[in-house]
Amino acid sequence: MPGNTFGQMFRITTAGESHGPGNVVIVDGVPPGLPLSVDDLKPDLARRRPGQSKIVTQRNEADEPEILAGVFEGKTTGTSIAILIRNADQRSRDYADIKDKYRPGHADYTFDAKYGFRDYRGGGRSSARETTARVAAGAIAKKLLGTVGVKIVGYVKQVGELVADVPEPAAITLEQVESNIVRCPDANVAERMIELIERLRSERDSIGGVAELVATGVPAGWGEPVFDKLKADLGKAMFSLPAVLGVEYGAGFDVATLRGSENNDIFVPGNGEVQSPNIKTKTNRHGGMLGGISSGMPIVLRCAIKPTSSLPQDQPTVTRQGEVTTIATKGRHDPCLLPRFVPMGEAMVAMVLADHMLRQRAMLPV
Repeated sequence: MPGNTFGQMFRITTAGESHGPGNVVIVDGVPPGLPLSVDDLKPDLARRRPGQSKIVTQRNEADEPEILAGVFEGKTTGTSIAILIRNADQRSRDYADIKDKYRPGHADYTFDAKYGFRDYRGGGRSSARETTARVAAGAIAKKLLGTVGVKIVGYVKQVGELVADVPEPAAITLEQVESNIVRCPDANVAERMIELIERLRSERDSIGGVAELVATGVPAGWGEPVFDKLKADLGKAMFSLPAVLGVEYGAGFDVATLRGSENNDIFVPGNGEVQSPNIKTKTNRHGGMLGGISSGMPIVLRCAIKPTSSLPQDQPTVTRQGEVTTIATKGRHDPCLLPRFVPMGEAMVAMVLADHMLRQRAMLPV
């Protein structure tokens, strides 16, 4: 099966390319009766859209969603939901020079190796433009999760060597994240991040970083014990996004230097919270998942995002025939992918959690 479908009970299938007419998503598994309109989809699409600030790509796309099926009189019908987001500001001419050249860091060569040809206009199917469809579907998943009190907030934790001070990830609000254009809740570090990104843009270069994603209100018991562990599905979801080169949860790679006595989260009585009314842990180095099943503590993930591969400076490369040449990528590109990655990461977390919410609901004892 071609890898265009994700999820089991909450399932999406996407189609579309960077420079085609648009991107479409089919969402299956949404129960009937959920209030839904295009206004529910627009906020996250606006957070993902290009041209939103001076530190992102200046491609001008309104990203106005159209609901084609699955909603009647403002509520979901229980049938497949179809959403279309049209492309409006393609500049295919910017890519004519790379038709027979391989861009470093991109999927040009591997697409040729797999299919024998490729859509060279902005990367075609491998472009992050495809994530418009995911973000629209993620907005539906968020609304479904909201019915049981689950909230998801992502933010920029690090850009280059600049790291935000976020002592309580579960306490971060959307308002804090959206208070600046880099989407970092640490205002002082955010200013320095913006300065760094602007400087690298002027140098025709780019920079990577880390996004942190936090889900609160997830009750204990979601996830499966073996191959469909919650952490495994979240890992696949994150790695399916463009530019993600690393994923960790909880204490992550820091556990490599800890003793078991230092790493274990001690169980203590709960305080009557809805997620885990009787039991919780004193700390959360396990990142809200034990044995691949949610513990009731906040789920905390981090994704390492590579620097943008498209650079407007000459780089060595080869042609499809293996001839040595140089390439400078034209077009409009993000000098740092992190600010626009945040809503993409949130969307994938939401879809995984919505899927496992429905799976848990389906297996409850009669």
